[in-house]
Amino acid sequence: MNMFFASFMFIGLLAVSFAHLMWAFGRTWPIRNEKLLAQTVVGFKDIERMPPRLASLAVSIATFAAGCFALALADHDSGGWQLNLVGFALAAVFLARGIIGYTPWWAEKTPEPNFRLNDRRVYSPLCLFLGIGFLVLISLRFV
Repeated sequence: MNMFFASFMFIGLLAVSFAHLMWAFGRTWPIRNEKLLAQTVVGFKDIERMPPRLASLAVSIATFAAGCFALALADHDSGGWQLNLVGFALAAVFLARGIIGYTPWWAEKTPEPNFRLNDRRVYSPLCLFLGIGFLVLISLRFV
């Protein structure tokens, strides 16, 4: 059961990692226009360009590593309490991002309509799913 959850989480994190890796190499996939891509995936007011490529590369590496940690958490015997601690930290990060996506403060910071729509329908729910998933994986290690 725990490998089932970890696999779904890994697939989602791998997709996010791959998209950020493409952006790190200067691609604008899945949107051809950089300005529209920035408005859709970053969403800050009056944004014209994507963030620095190094930032996209860092997010790509971090999300891939989070996916690997999800797979590692699926193994009851690996990592000990240190892996559980990392899992709790990842859960906190993803839950915080998921929750903050529904706050008026975040809506004020990221007013671009394409981002607002995607944030409510995709980005924030995915982060909530991942945060809960990390908590589930940690709890399944104790069963």
